[in-house]
Amino acid sequence: MTSELPASRHLLRARDLADARYADALTIADLARVAGLSPAHFSREFRRVFGEPPHRYLITRRLERAAALLRSTDWSIARIALSVGWDSIGSFTSTFTRVHGRSPGAYRRSYPDATLLAQVPACVVRVHARPRNRTFREAGSVGAD
Repeated sequence: MTSELPASRHLLRARDLADARYADALTIADLARVAGLSPAHFSREFRRVFGEPPHRYLITRRLERAAALLRSTDWSIARIALSVGWDSIGSFTSTFTRVHGRSPGAYRRSYPDATLLAQVPACVVRVHARPRNRTFREAGSVGAD
């Protein structure tokens, strides 16, 4: 006896794909294929289960990642837009502004400069903080064999 997975489980696969590959040129057909549904049925079910259409979900993921990059990097706005899956800088800027209530540049300026947030990992600090003492067996030491 085989048990059928609930339809929402298949939708989770599609949502996971959107989360993992938000920057790729994913289509509704790609997501529907992963869920094993027709594109029209997938769109209806996705909206019913997750409360928003799949395209809006994907746009939201891209905008969340772009906002994180604006806060934590000094990348150009164009580079950020392209890295999160937008083909048009103008489309990215207008969508970002509509959703966040300010342009990407204004959003970035409202947070501390990313260079102030840069941290050096403790392991790197320890390596560079070690004394450079020579051991008695190193080549070039006085008394080495």
